[in-house]
Amino acid sequence: MIFVRFYSRVFLKPAKFDLKAIIRDLELYRGSVERRQLVNGAKVVSRLDELGSQYEGIRELNRKIADVQGARKVIESKIRDSGRRPGAKDDLFETVRSMKEQFNEYNGQLGEVEDDVQSLCMQLPNLIHPSVPDEEPIVEKWINKDKYDEFIADESKDHVKIMQSKDLLDLSTAANVSGNSWYYLMNDGAQLETALVSYALDLAEKSGFRRCIPPSIARKEMIDACGFAPRDMNNEKQIYEIENQGLGLTATAEITLAGLYANKVVDLDANEKVKKVVGVSRSYRAEAGARGKDTKGLYRVHEFTKVELFCWSLPSSSEQVLNELRDFQIRLIGSLGLCAQVLNMPANDLGNPAYKKYDIEVWMPGRGKFGEVSSTSNCTDFQSRRLGTKFRNPETSKLEYVHTLNGTAMAIPRIILAIVENFYDPATNKIAIPQALVPYMNGKQYI
Repeated sequence: MIFVRFYSRVFLKPAKFDLKAIIRDLELYRGSVERRQLVNGAKVVSRLDELGSQYEGIRELNRKIADVQGARKVIESKIRDSGRRPGAKDDLFETVRSMKEQFNEYNGQLGEVEDDVQSLCMQLPNLIHPSVPDEEPIVEKWINKDKYDEFIADESKDHVKIMQSKDLLDLSTAANVSGNSWYYLMNDGAQLETALVSYALDLAEKSGFRRCIPPSIARKEMIDACGFAPRDMNNEKQIYEIENQGLGLTATAEITLAGLYANKVVDLDANEKVKKVVGVSRSYRAEAGARGKDTKGLYRVHEFTKVELFCWSLPSSSEQVLNELRDFQIRLIGSLGLCAQVLNMPANDLGNPAYKKYDIEVWMPGRGKFGEVSSTSNCTDFQSRRLGTKFRNPETSKLEYVHTLNGTAMAIPRIILAIVENFYDPATNKIAIPQALVPYMNGKQYI
């Protein structure tokens, strides 16, 4: 295993990549880049062809450096044994000086190659699970499909009109105060948010997750290490950066939850194969898409409350943990009475960290389409290598990289949108509260 250097980080230790393993799986990495349809994919693929020769170059330079160092020590030992003084006009001193120059030259060449290889490794996406489709998602499961014979758009159930008429949502004031794609939740709308947060946290705690309220600001290096660069329809900037501070507002609590074990060793073993935490925070997305039906109201906003699930797993258990996260989301969405489809997402929809990802899309009649409300991903060791998060293998006692997984427990605005559009009755002008939420709404069954 050869490690390469990267010096531009502040808090995080240099990311370490197993070049031998990458070269062994070179065709898999090439396929991962191409199937994801990355913007810089052609450039990354072309550089992959050089990796084998660069790997051999690193080995050769390390051998030359070791040879020079070994030979220099022998000559310096001879000089000491002979009693010669430093600076004397002597062939042995000239040889030592020449070897120092050789060492500096080889070391400089090594640094350049290592930095170039590190730059490439940092751009490589994760590998892709064999079951991931290419360009179209696969519907693997339905939730509460028996509630609908067919899916018909119904403009009378548009959540914006309903919520504004009931004084639950104020978009115009928010536009004046903050700009487009911000909002005020008012009265029972605000109570619905706190009810959803409490319900999701309680459900997660019963499933073994520890509660956490993480920061909503992170170092840029943390954001980059987590690989958070979601794709937007307009290729717009994703993260709100704090100018000249090296900080950004987090687009999801995944970033700061992952940071809990940055540069640390996670206590995992055969008895405790996974550590789980659930965090609630405000999330910030600089992109909100072009104005139009798809971004109307609460569907795509700049700031929102999100309950996030995060796991550190033994590598041998991460696929099982991913399925458990997906099943948790299915139970949660199902318990709210919403109709949804569970999708195995295609390679061209995966972010760089994801080895495999499931999305859940809920039917939203006012929008006339299904809309994503949650996702869950297995990132294997993509994030842990960049964050320096390891575990001690109980069989070998060696430190190895953990697998990280993340999932949405509750993206509040979209769930509110779905509840309003699915459970509003035009005949009574009432919104029915899902039974699971009634205790969290002080017994209120309708809005």
